[in-house]
Amino acid sequence: MPDPTSLNNEIRDMLMDCGLFDQLLPPDFQTAAGYFSISTIAQGEEIFHEGDAGTFMCIIHSGQVSVRKTDPDEHQVEIATLRKGRAFGEMAVLDGERRSASCVAASDCQLLNLGKDSLEKMLNETPKVAAKIIRALAVALSRRLRMLDGQRLSQQV
Repeated sequence: MPDPTSLNNEIRDMLMDCGLFDQLLPPDFQTAAGYFSISTIAQGEEIFHEGDAGTFMCIIHSGQVSVRKTDPDEHQVEIATLRKGRAFGEMAVLDGERRSASCVAASDCQLLNLGKDSLEKMLNETPKVAAKIIRALAVALSRRLRMLDGQRLSQQV
């Protein structure tokens, strides 16, 4: 069985490496690491399905993830490929809605996972660190939305 301290340190290092949480201080990373877990997903494996309840979110440590939506003819269409450092699945965890897309491992992946209940626990036990995590996710979502708005605008011109 792996040593919990070394696992916690590995998760801490992965969180520091992902680039999402620049506002966190070194002790914040150590604290947050206790609420995340690591999973290894094989290429082709579905991580979650469009319409599922959003019980967890992920951050890509290595590998690539294909984001797919079902079109009106019931075919899955790839809408994005996500790489190292990208969070996904966070919308459903934050807003409680169902998954807006399916995510499939486009290559072998190592992911950091944060369950909805772990986020709740973090909010209760270490609210300042949880607030920094949530703020970082909100900023990342906001950037993506602004980028999409910019793309839409340039397509209309």
